[in-house]
Amino acid sequence: MTILVTGATGNVGRHVVAELLKAGQGVRALTRRPDTAGLPAGAQVVAGDLERPGTLPDALSGVERMFLFPVLEAAEEVVDLAVRAGVRRIVLLSSAAVTAGWDTEYHLPVERAVEASGLEWTHVRPGEFAVNSLYMWGPSIRADRTVVEPFPDRAGTPVHEWDIAEVVAAALVEDGHVGTAHTLSGPQTLTAREQVAAIAEALGEEIRLDHTTVDRARAFYRAQGGWAAENADFLLGYEDYSGAESVPGEDDPGAESVPDEYSGEEQTEPQDAPGTVTAEAVTGRPARTYATWARDHAADFR
Repeated sequence: MTILVTGATGNVGRHVVAELLKAGQGVRALTRRPDTAGLPAGAQVVAGDLERPGTLPDALSGVERMFLFPVLEAAEEVVDLAVRAGVRRIVLLSSAAVTAGWDTEYHLPVERAVEASGLEWTHVRPGEFAVNSLYMWGPSIRADRTVVEPFPDRAGTPVHEWDIAEVVAAALVEDGHVGTAHTLSGPQTLTAREQVAAIAEALGEEIRLDHTTVDRARAFYRAQGGWAAENADFLLGYEDYSGAESVPGEDDPGAESVPDEYSGEEQTEPQDAPGTVTAEAVTGRPARTYATWARDHAADFR
């Protein structure tokens, strides 16, 4: 059986490739740049771009099952190509925000396109990615062992990307997941302060937590650039999930309340959405803790 892994060099896709190879499956890995993919030996690395569906027919030829990274703009065309190529099952990387009711404009339409295809399907809906910590805090930790954080006591349940990949691989290989949406969280509820402490322990060095105002944090992360700059407005409460303008609050006494998308007073938080489980419920193996994730990525913070 040949399984196509799209987004094969991403945080989840790379591990999906490894898990499928470990399971003895034939893996075809799709990436824009095969020459720099750095994927495990045994994977057939092919060029293709989900944003350019015309590049996909050769990659889809002979494929029975497919891991689909969500690209909204081309979702229907990509799924149609998969149907015409004879693909029988699609496992989609979606989001816990769909389960919580936040996401009606991005991941949900991709889910609907997959379901409308008539193929076997499974949606894997992770909540907070632990690796977001690396993209948000990594540059300042590497620079001067500091984290700038306006909400140090806000809690989340970050999930290790390898746990997501193991759930995806199980849904691709096993037959008990068809027609199911697996909403995933990590095994622990941790504040930002506790996450920083876990990273410090993994490094064996102190990390200073700079508890600052939300406006200053916004300016800091915008200046940092990259992923942090692109996502700061949402993560700090200046915009909601749909991109509409919002009013940020702070967790300090006397400050305005945190917007609904963070407080959970009027909306369900993704990690609290009905049916949310850890990877253990799907794979039978204990879900990885945030401390494990921090140790796995310690070199990335140095």
